[in-house]
Amino acid sequence: MVEIKTLGELEAMREAGRIVARTLQAVAAHARPGTTVAELDDLAATTIHEAGAVSAFTGYRPGFAPTPYPAVICLSVNDAIVHGIPGRTVLADGDLLSIDCGVYIDGWAGDGATSITVGASHPSDRALIDATRQALHAGIAAAVPGNRLGDIGHAVQAVAARHGLADAVASDFGGHGIGRRMHEDPHVPNRGRPGRGMVLRPGMTLAIEPMLTTGLGRYRTASDGWTLRTVDGARAAHAEHTVAITDDGPLVLTQP
Repeated sequence: MVEIKTLGELEAMREAGRIVARTLQAVAAHARPGTTVAELDDLAATTIHEAGAVSAFTGYRPGFAPTPYPAVICLSVNDAIVHGIPGRTVLADGDLLSIDCGVYIDGWAGDGATSITVGASHPSDRALIDATRQALHAGIAAAVPGNRLGDIGHAVQAVAARHGLADAVASDFGGHGIGRRMHEDPHVPNRGRPGRGMVLRPGMTLAIEPMLTTGLGRYRTASDGWTLRTVDGARAAHAEHTVAITDDGPLVLTQP
């Protein structure tokens, strides 16, 4: 079931979104060569706690996962597309890092992600990150009343195609509804046909999240049961915002 939020409920979700944005900024600023991803997870835990929120990821266990998620945020390095578990990995100069954060505060959720390069960056990594962000912005622009879910997926897919990444969209995973729970109906695919799927209505809230790779987009699940890695070892990038559909156009709830 898709819940339509009131203006007051959207403002409550905006607070969750602010905390997500603040956490992403803090983690990105401290992601330097020599830093472990566990240190970044600790920083996220402190930032979220000081804001009076709780992680939406810790203890979360969807149907595909063998164990509950053991960390505060997801940190995916290089060929990891999403769901990377922070551990003892030490970031190196030139790594590509995707940061995914979800929180709850006052009963409402926010979810967002960004990808960055650590230290000196490769032009191909910068291009991949830029294409992923452009795909996110195109998906957001399509999130208007009267459009359909297929319009969002088509917008994401079209940007990927313009950058020569038409086969690089991780198609099985995508965005989702969000509100009182982090994952709600509907599924928001990163591929689609215009004019197909559920009609978008004011008050709907969606997490839109393109995931692009420089390879063929095929992935495997790592031995930890969570991390999704590209089969061909290609780099991956991830970008996400929580977005409200309003009569005045899309409202991004996870802006800083």
